[in-house]
Amino acid sequence: MKKLAILALLALELAVFGCGSSTPKNSTTTTANGNWESLLNGGVGSASQLNFVTTFTVTDTTGVSNQPLNITGFSFINAGACFANGVGAATESGNATLNTSGTNAVTGTLNFTVTSVTPPGNTLSLIGNLTGTSNGTTTTTGTLSSGVVSGTWTLNGGQGDPSCAGQGTFLMCQGASTCTVP
Repeated sequence: MKKLAILALLALELAVFGCGSSTPKNSTTTTANGNWESLLNGGVGSASQLNFVTTFTVTDTTGVSNQPLNITGFSFINAGACFANGVGAATESGNATLNTSGTNAVTGTLNFTVTSVTPPGNTLSLIGNLTGTSNGTTTTTGTLSSGVVSGTWTLNGGQGDPSCAGQGTFLMCQGASTCTVP
């Protein structure tokens, strides 16, 4: 009988400590999609003319960071000497982490990179913090609205052109040409 009581206590202890060691996960999943417009501040000459519009989709996966962006559209608003516009003129990539709270506030990060094909090798990198609101529940995937990303950008010239190097800050707005930093 004593052995049975000891085994029962041991099993109870393992169950209690086992429950406390798991990492809490997001309870709401959110998808960010649609058109996003970026306004870059800073830089001089050609490096100051890199505002763009992009279309992408990304869905957070509970407990997984840096989900890849599915980029389906991209165009510079005022491309200059560092980047050409048009199909195949640049390649775009990026990732995002979306964390949705119990009150449907979304926070996270977004990284976005544009590499020129014509002229070759210029790389624009944006790193920012993302905020917005989700309409999801614990049983449905929500859609991000009022998305805003603010952060820093850097431009490195592939051909050593000093006018294709710079840095500054940026603001990226979901579905609007203007927004404010939250």
